[in-house]
Parts: sequence; structure tokens; C-alpha cells
Amino acid sequence: MTCLYRLKNQFKIDIVGFLNTAGGELYIGVDNSGKVCGLENADKTALRIGDRIKDNINPSTMGLYSVLIKTTDENKKYIVISVSGGYEKPYHLKQYGLTPKGCYTRIGTQTAPMHQSMIDELYSRRVPNTLHKVAAPRQNLTFSQLKIYYEEKGFNVGEYFLKNLDFYTDDGKFNYAAFLMADNNTTSISVVKYHNDYKDIQKKKDFGGYCLIKTAFNVLDTLNNYNETAVEITYPNRIDTHLIDPIALREAALNAILHNDYINCTTPLFEVYDNRIVIVSSGGLPHGLSQEEFFAGKSLPRHREIMRIFKDMELCEQFGSGMTKIMRAYKPEDYLISKNFVTAKFMYDKHALGIIDSTIDKVQYKVQIKCIDDCTLDEKSVIASIINNPTTTQTQIAQEISKSLRTIKNIMASLQKKGIIEREGAKKSGQWRVNLHDVFKRDDFRCVKCGITQEEGAKLYLDHIQPISKGGLPIAQNLQTLCAKCNMNKNNKL
Repeated sequence: MTCLYRLKNQFKIDIVGFLNTAGGELYIGVDNSGKVCGLENADKTALRIGDRIKDNINPSTMGLYSVLIKTTDENKKYIVISVSGGYEKPYHLKQYGLTPKGCYTRIGTQTAPMHQSMIDELYSRRVPNTLHKVAAPRQNLTFSQLKIYYEEKGFNVGEYFLKNLDFYTDDGKFNYAAFLMADNNTTSISVVKYHNDYKDIQKKKDFGGYCLIKTAFNVLDTLNNYNETAVEITYPNRIDTHLIDPIALREAALNAILHNDYINCTTPLFEVYDNRIVIVSSGGLPHGLSQEEFFAGKSLPRHREIMRIFKDMELCEQFGSGMTKIMRAYKPEDYLISKNFVTAKFMYDKHALGIIDSTIDKVQYKVQIKCIDDCTLDEKSVIASIINNPTTTQTQIAQEISKSLRTIKNIMASLQKKGIIEREGAKKSGQWRVNLHDVFKRDDFRCVKCGITQEEGAKLYLDHIQPISKGGLPIAQNLQTLCAKCNMNKNNKL
């Protein structure tokens, strides 16, 4: 909802109306026709607006609104007040309390007083356990990390820093919002990488035990690393395609961290699979927010204290803008919403995945070359040259690695005898094939004996099941992937 008008006392009533519904925007310095009149002292007016909201409305509106100064092409300034629906309804003007004169709602484009029955109904449904009201499980908290983040953003960290962030309960104890932002806490968020499509954990990173802002940055960095980019070089342009839209992924991750129900001691979970990333947050949708409103970008922050801090850190922008950005790349069908959980499932871009898989295969070749048993350094150089250019000639290889043509012919004959390379097609129009890739890929790039992978620190070797010296054939069926330890054990037995 949007109102266009000059600054008047009426704006406090309209803000209360927005807080008690699904939020909206107010424009200061714009007339009823939408024409920008401009403000002579926009900075001073913005400060006055913030003070009036903070001093005249209950419960606390911290983290539920933003005051932004905009400038037109004609250098006229106006102010946009973005308001989110609140989680502790009914909001009211302090002067009049929980009465029809103090409580307002939005009906269409108008703000209207609430009936007393509606006020009583909203008050009876008010969430009893917000981060502000719940005491931290530990009271010996410090906030060095949070203060550093604020100082880096140019904020003044003074005597009332913690109080201004609403880190105390009504009886003066540190609340749960303070606990989440403290240097030491028990909140941990996991990013788990699974192997294939099963619950076979390949890698797990736990971020936590420290300030939630630091945790959020670590989670975003990790997801960004997993969200690989496919690169296509096509004249005259280079085309970069991510597995997942990076803006949508970032916003979905931040939404999960911002709106998770921490009071029940649950944390968001980030799962990375071979074809998708799944983000799960607990608590379902905030009370009073429908699925239609959620996907339309309406905002109802579950934790206003965290929202305010994330906005200060520039981790989020306008209320509801995150879901709007996500819906530009994905659909509501990519979400599963239940009473207790919100799950986002983002499938990888198939075209990008195909390009990356091809690239990974080439990288795997090069990495595994170093681990082939019974190969000299020159033989490994020849294999690398073939991988880079399967249609290469023996003459080209000789020039590339500075060896004589006779030496290259002998090396390639040896590699063919071992079954590592073979020639496909005609002599002139054919190409070379590196069999080691097929074997490594067949064995899923892990030791067939103990199951360890290179990512887990193992060196993998291409091994002849039946040694050539004992009649083994130089074919893929007689090759297997072994780690250094298993390969050594086999050699000892032989």
C-alpha cells in the first residue's frame, strides 16, 4: 500500500495502520497527484520522522521500518518510509493506549480506527515469546564482534549501544536477541554437502558459537562457493551462468536466518546436493502472514531486533524485497510451506550443470594423472597433453613437452600397452582416448577397497587388477581405482 502526501501528524496514524496489517510505504514531500514537491531539509526531516515513530508508538517498532531519502533527476528530495507488518499486534499510539483512538488498521487505501473487539482479539493472540521477552540462557555475554561490525559501518558504539539494540528484557536481563548476537552462544548453523542424491554426507561445515552476523557471512560465502559458474566463450561474448540464481540464493539464505524460530532451539539447515540446494528454516510462516502475501513480497518479520541489525549491516534492504527478487528467478512451487517449516528447493540450471560437469571431468583427469601407478613423469606429461587436445598428433606432443618424436612414439606405445590410452577412429581423422577417466568415473572417484575419496585427502591410483606381468589385459575391465594405502597393501601381497 502507498500513501502520497506531505509530512503531517497523520503519518503516525498511518504507520500504526501499516504495522497492524501487512505493511506499506509512506511518501513525504510528494503531493496527492504523485508530483514531487521536494523537501528543503530532508536529512533533518528524516531524523524527526524516526524520533516520532520511536517515541510515539508501542510496542517497539525497532527493525520494522526504514526511512530513506530519495532524489529526483531535478535534484528534488523526498522521503520514503517503508513499514513492515509487526509481530506484536496491536500496535498503538502511546498517548491513547489500546483504544480505538490509539489503534488503527488499513482498509484498502484508507487508515481507520479499530473497534475495541478487534483490539482485544489481536491482543489475545499476541505472541508471548518474542526474542525481546525471553531471557538469554546465559547472562555473561560479550559483544566484541558485533561492535566491530558496527564500527566498520561507521556507527557510534557508545554507552547505550546495547540498549538501543533492545538487548534487554523488561526486567533488565539480556534477552535472546542479545544471546544470538553475542561473542559466545550455542547457536550453530550447518551447511551439509551430500554425495549423490542420498543422505551420504560428503562434507559438513558448522558455523556458530559466535555472533549471528558472522555466521550469516560464513553461510553466504560457503553457499556462494558451491554455486559454481559455467563459462561459455562464444565470439564476441563470454557467457557466465550460475547453477542457481545468485541473488535468489542469497535472499533465500538470509530469509531463513532472519525468520527462523530460534526460541525453540532449532536453526536453519542448508543442504547441497548434486542437482539442487535445499534451505530449511523452522517456525513456518509468521503468524498473520498468508502464503499469498508471502510470495507477493509482504513482510512480517518474526524477529524485529535481528531485522534491524541485518539492515544496519546492509544484509537486507527494503521489507519484502528479498522474496520479490527470489520470485523473479523461481516460482512458488519451489517452496514447501508447512506449519513448522519453510523449505526452499532450488534445482540447478541444467545447461550450466552440463558445462560444469564436463569441466570437472577434465580437471579430474589432470588431478588423477599425478596418481597413476607405473607411469613415468614423461608418460604423465603425454597424458596431460592428450586430455587438453584429444586430436593432437605425436609430433605436436613432442614439440609441447620438448621430447624427440621417437621418444613420444615409445611413450605412447607403452601407455597403449598399459591400457591407459587408445586410438579411436582412422589414423588421420581419429583421436586419442584416455581410459583412466572412464575407470575413475566408473568407480566414482573413490577407492574401490575402502571407499575414501580425493576430497577426503586420499591419493587415488589407477591399478591393474591382474598385473600385466602376470597376463592381465590392458583394458578398462582390468583396471580399478585404489588409494595409496590399499594399493600398497595389494603390492605387498603380490
